[in-house]
Amino acid sequence: MANAKQIEFKKRLYRFVIRLIKFIENLKKAQTSRIISDQLLRSGTGILGTYIEGLSSSSKREYTNYFNYSLKSANESKAWVSILKDTGNGDRKEADWILKELEEYSKIFASSILTLKGKK
Repeated sequence: MANAKQIEFKKRLYRFVIRLIKFIENLKKAQTSRIISDQLLRSGTGILGTYIEGLSSSSKREYTNYFNYSLKSANESKAWVSILKDTGNGDRKEADWILKELEEYSKIFASSILTLKGKK
């Protein structure tokens, strides 16, 4: 059963995914934007999906693995958002907000992984 912190973080990730989808839907209609946005949609929504899966893990090791996947998805998403921003295909202000959130998620997942592995 998820605790209050986990439930609040899940809600935060959900709100992020909704905002990310809106960002993607407002991208310039170019072939490169479409291809990169497909990748971003997968990696960005994967953060939430993997986190939710992890909450029902049957072991600490499995739970840690789900956090690893969420961390990788957050890091991948940073690359795609940066490319869209730097090529002028996405709203810069919104891209900056998304990048800031992704950076925070990366830190949260990395810190949690270290804690779960007993290295913190």
